[in-house]
Amino acid sequence: MSWFSNFSNSSIGNKVLVSLTGLFLSLFLVVHLAGNLQLLVDDGGAAFNSYSEVMSSNLLIKIVALGLYAAIIAHAVKGILIYVKNRRARGNIKYAVKTGSNSSWASRNMAFLGSLIFIFIAIHMAQFWFKFKFGYMENHPDLTHYDVVVTGFKQTWIVVFYVLAQIALGYHLLHGFQSAFQTLGVRKGKYTKLIQNIGVVFSIIVPLAFAVIPVLVYMDVYPLGAFTVIPGQPLEASH
Repeated sequence: MSWFSNFSNSSIGNKVLVSLTGLFLSLFLVVHLAGNLQLLVDDGGAAFNSYSEVMSSNLLIKIVALGLYAAIIAHAVKGILIYVKNRRARGNIKYAVKTGSNSSWASRNMAFLGSLIFIFIAIHMAQFWFKFKFGYMENHPDLTHYDVVVTGFKQTWIVVFYVLAQIALGYHLLHGFQSAFQTLGVRKGKYTKLIQNIGVVFSIIVPLAFAVIPVLVYMDVYPLGAFTVIPGQPLEASH
């Protein structure tokens, strides 16, 4: 396995690992967003609680979750290593041109944006995931997952922090999504424009949707209220 160790610790290996974990985390964002959207169903939390039950009890999902945690750590660590190596390579050299014409603001501040997102993830998990996993629910049997999340989203500072974090996520994705495909050798030729467009749409729609959810919950607005959910059964339109 020495070849793998050598590759994973090399410059290109770090970039490939950051790209692969980044794309995996992007896929997770879509799945997580689909679950969070259940908060906007005006059914007293039935849809979201049903989703949470599946996520917390399914063995396959638990295994994937372990991979998710590993991906988050690997993405953060390798990203920092790339940033530090690039800083050392530049040394004290000052660029003659600092207008940003050769690179976007997001690309020049990926480490900063990534750090903000990592801090958000830590606080987010402490506010919700930690309570779900480590005894809080057992000590409060009258509460459901929906109750805990909605209570959190009723706090102004959490909503503001959540929205600001999604702005950072949007900028991070704006560069990272396209960069990942470029590193993997996919973003070239006829696919360049397509991947660029998908990256822009993805970096706007996904963070925006995540940001809107806590704002709507905070304001007691449930745009999916036209649906009702019976736990364990498919979502059905109410009449």
